[in-house]
Amino acid sequence: MANKYHNKKIQIDGYTFDSLKEAGRYQELKLLQKSGEVLKFEVHPSIELQPGFKDHNGIKFRGIHYEPDFVVYYNGRTEVEDVKGMRTDVYKLKKKMLLFKNRDMIFKEL
Repeated sequence: MANKYHNKKIQIDGYTFDSLKEAGRYQELKLLQKSGEVLKFEVHPSIELQPGFKDHNGIKFRGIHYEPDFVVYYNGRTEVEDVKGMRTDVYKLKKKMLLFKNRDMIFKEL
């Protein structure tokens, strides 16, 4: 099924990927893990940018989370990867918040 950005969702190994490009990166990471270059990787992990809270009137606000496509663990370093076609305003804002909180993070847009 195509979405509003004309990408076709792909299912592999129980994961749903937003594009062929993202699914291809998943397949590549599996091979890199098999070869030992990648120790392990996570698919669509949730990273908290701001916790939920209640304001002075008791109104609840949900936390803000960022879900990169992959977190990849190499020997001695960790990289956060996002396979991007369209960079939406929400994506740009969440990326900025993520990098502000984690200034030493290695972040890659593929």
